[in-house]
Amino acid sequence: MSKRKRPAPGFKARVALEALKGQETAARLARRFGVHLTVIHH
Repeated sequence: MSKRKRPAPGFKARVALEALKGQETAARLARRFGVHLTVIHH
């Protein structure tokens, strides 16, 4: 059984939309959403 937690539906879309707005740095978005920085860059 995997120990990785599954994101809630729409989570990836919400993070992507925030990244596309360009109002915050990728590092700040990663911290705010509690994900690794590479998730924001890919």
